Amino acid sequence: MNKWIPLNFKLQKLRSKLLSDPYYRLQSAAEVDMAAQLGMCIDVNQATVDDWLRLPGLSIHQGRALVELSKSGVKFYCIEDIAAALNVPVQRLEPLKSLLNFSYYDEESLSNTMQIDPNIANIETLVKIPGIDLSLAEAVIENRLANGSYRNLVDFQQRLQLSGEVIGQLMYYLRF
Repeated sequence: MNKWIPLNFKLQKLRSKLLSDPYYRLQSAAEVDMAAQLGMCIDVNQATVDDWLRLPGLSIHQGRALVELSKSGVKFYCIEDIAAALNVPVQRLEPLKSLLNFSYYDEESLSNTMQIDPNIANIETLVKIPGIDLSLAEAVIENRLANGSYRNLVDFQQRLQLSGEVIGQLMYYLRF
């Protein structure tokens, strides 16, 4: 028997705010912790200025500085790196730690991925994509000719009835 535990009122209220306003700025350390409980997470090495502005106590200038540093190749490995970049004490950022995710990316492998537009690609080009065999390449083209261009990845998945696993492999190689 599954036990369903309702969210407390404050958690429900915050969840509602986060769902209705994608730019909602968290107001306190308590809200930061609740947002983390709800599954909110900020990938510090790919965060946008808007992501940084969701955190209480960070200014737009600090958010811009962190984004510019990331774009220039700086990798943040821990909360201390963020504090050093902003020239603030680590203790000031400690309440934000539950929302921050320090993931690392191999930029070379991400930038070397060929991206193909399935709306203009021929069969020979499509079969070069890992995970697309001849029969799927033919289906992509037949569906495109019969129903028009694919609008986006979701449209592509639905029209070709591809599983989540397959589309998860293909999404890095397709652009619309």
